[in-house]
Amino acid sequence: MADSATETLLDIRNLRIEATVYPPGEDPHDITIVDDVSLTLARGRVLGLIGESGAGKSTIGLSSMGYGRGGVRITGGEVLLNGRDILKGGKSGLRGVRGREVCYVAQSAAAAFNPAHRLMDQVTEAAMKHGTADRQSVVARAIDLFGQLGLPDPDTIGQRYPHQVSGGQLQRVMTAMALASGPDLIVFDEPTTALDVTTQIEVLAAIKLAIRKTGVAALYISHDLAVVAQVSDEMMVLRHGKLVEHGETRQIIESPVEEYTQALVSVRSIKHVEKEPTPEPVLTIRGVTAAYPGTSVDVLRDVNVEVHPGQTLAIVGESGSGKSTLARVITGLLPPREGSVEFAGRTLSATMEKRSRDDLRELQMIYQMADVAMNPRQTVRTIVGRPLEFYFGLRGAERDRRIAELLDEIEMGTGFIDRYPAELSGGQKQRVCIARALAAKPNLIICDEVTSALDPLVADGILKLLLKLQAEEHVAFLFITHDLATVRAIADSIAVMYQGEVVRYGPKSEVLSPPFDAYTDLLLSSVPEMKLGWLENVIENRRMESAGN
Repeated sequence: MADSATETLLDIRNLRIEATVYPPGEDPHDITIVDDVSLTLARGRVLGLIGESGAGKSTIGLSSMGYGRGGVRITGGEVLLNGRDILKGGKSGLRGVRGREVCYVAQSAAAAFNPAHRLMDQVTEAAMKHGTADRQSVVARAIDLFGQLGLPDPDTIGQRYPHQVSGGQLQRVMTAMALASGPDLIVFDEPTTALDVTTQIEVLAAIKLAIRKTGVAALYISHDLAVVAQVSDEMMVLRHGKLVEHGETRQIIESPVEEYTQALVSVRSIKHVEKEPTPEPVLTIRGVTAAYPGTSVDVLRDVNVEVHPGQTLAIVGESGSGKSTLARVITGLLPPREGSVEFAGRTLSATMEKRSRDDLRELQMIYQMADVAMNPRQTVRTIVGRPLEFYFGLRGAERDRRIAELLDEIEMGTGFIDRYPAELSGGQKQRVCIARALAAKPNLIICDEVTSALDPLVADGILKLLLKLQAEEHVAFLFITHDLATVRAIADSIAVMYQGEVVRYGPKSEVLSPPFDAYTDLLLSSVPEMKLGWLENVIENRRMESAGN
């Protein structure tokens, strides 16, 4: 590795990447995924690649390794790494590059590790395979990296298996694996997207510290501009495979030039006025304690919350706090050990099987992953029409008229009525799930992380749609999320959950105002802000608080 911090390490010129698609009922044809994109990256610098799903971010990142996944083909341009075009080196040349000069950190650490092998064996594998050092030296480097990345028991954690560490710890182990062979470049592909905000900030800080200490260059891929702003020196904004804007990080977040970049910077600008609660709640959870069948550990303990007509209660907390488990109790999928669920003035049966058709109709749910919430073999007409048939007996033209009304309500129109889920974007799929829930004319809809899998602009559109529908239909929402920006945008009241208990509850204005309990303070302070130096300030504040204690 050269000493000059300004020397160009990666030089991608006029990159063009294509793939063949096979649409249902149509002939296969080629599409362009990346169209004439060029970039340069100097040693020791971090370039953030920003854009919505399908923008080409990950495809460009993988091209720096000469890799095209899922039938993707690099059909034009050059990828120069350390001054040579790696696309011309053949398979043997690429094998020498991957894991040695350039390494990759994936979004899902759980899927990236072999569950049958210890962590240390996997962390040291690439360096051993390429012969960059003997095992003793590589193990020593790995232990040092574990310490740098803030992992517990760095001397022994490598002897654990992947399932024996948390998600955030596994993400940091994967970063150590990428650094262990001393690469010149690391591609970080959404490395914190799947993590809770409290875990994300720890991993983000560890990644930034490791980059600074090792001097490695990095491509940091994400759709979250606030996250990328904390680690990158410069940013490239991409859309539909084309370059939209490229500049220093400060310029991109403080004075973006292009309209699309401006929209990304200003996303989540929804101004929702908190509404006063009505006298009678539509849903009341009284003293609910619950455990999963066959276990004696309570995952919910004495939960008490209310949801009022036409309003939104946000349930927030990290993974494992009990948010989705509470939804299972409300819907009758998990009978509580103690307590009751009262809905529209009546006590609901503890199990879904014993609830009336009206109980089922008036309480609907929208799921996090629209992809798996719809039958891929059914059209939009069938998916949205099913509750119309089941609850109201609508058939034929009468049913289709109501489907058309619902598709207009979700701002899609009847042009989508005969499409299959595979022919819809992520945001369109979630809108169809919303239409399906509305078809039952519910009093309450449980929204379980409905925007967490969506890009910021798409998620923003979904939130605005839900608020519009709430005003028109007077439906109540119980909104489960770990995204505090979403909570600020839509909630009237908030319940903060931690380890199965509600630790803070009340109107949004009160819950989000100090003084805070320790966990709520941690949660709120962990939400990334679009400010340079935000991450360093948070880490320093926590270090000082820890020292004071």
